Amino acid sequence: MPFHYLDSADDPRVRDYTQLTDVHLRKIREPREGLYIAESSRVLRRAIAAGHTPRSFFLAEKWKEDLTDLFEQFPDVPAYMGSPGLLEEITGFHLHRGAMAAMERPEALSLDDVLANASRIAILEDIVDHTNVGAIFRSAAALDVDAVLVSPRCGDPLYRRSIRVSMGTVFQVPWLRLLDWEADLAAIRRRGFTIAAMELADDAIDLDDLAARRPERLALVLGTEGAGVSAETLSIADLAVKIPMRNGVDSLNVAAASAVAFWELRPRI
Repeated sequence: MPFHYLDSADDPRVRDYTQLTDVHLRKIREPREGLYIAESSRVLRRAIAAGHTPRSFFLAEKWKEDLTDLFEQFPDVPAYMGSPGLLEEITGFHLHRGAMAAMERPEALSLDDVLANASRIAILEDIVDHTNVGAIFRSAAALDVDAVLVSPRCGDPLYRRSIRVSMGTVFQVPWLRLLDWEADLAAIRRRGFTIAAMELADDAIDLDDLAARRPERLALVLGTEGAGVSAETLSIADLAVKIPMRNGVDSLNVAAASAVAFWELRPRI
């Protein structure tokens, strides 16, 4: 295993890990360069278990023994190690979750692949907060959602914070980014999905009413944190659905709402 001990934050070999706190840089750089960052030993293991390939490892030396089995799986992948202070200087934050790896992004799935055997899918429209994206994926994995589709402007599920909040479940749930929003929604409907938009519209039905209908194939659209589902998407959807609120509360955070909806609309045996 090629272990490399770092003595300078300017080492060009660890460019993948430099200043990871710069949100805008990471959003632009990671997809373009075909990489993402897996942070923490647990997330790293889930990524590799899902078939993803590391291009390098990055860790404090004290975690070397814990990850020996992973290093043995990838004997030609370099592992960069250094003091906690040096690693913090490189990344911009204290690395306390074990290790990181720069991972190769997997090939994008096709819509046909994702929908082939699905009965419940979530569609995220322009949700830009990566914490919310990750939390939705975690609920999707736990509550029998077969796939997640994201709009062209939605946050990246493989952004570092999304992965961390999801606890690596972004690797378990098939997902893809839609490129032609209106055409892709029409294609989803042609495959037999009822498209339900979660929105406080005047004609929205209650969530338990939709659950009682037991649609065979259901696509649940979750809108952006501020404006909700767009008017364009509402015009395409088959219906709007809402969670009945109490005590003067008008809505839930989109991640919390997704968990409630996924549970209530789960396939019944």
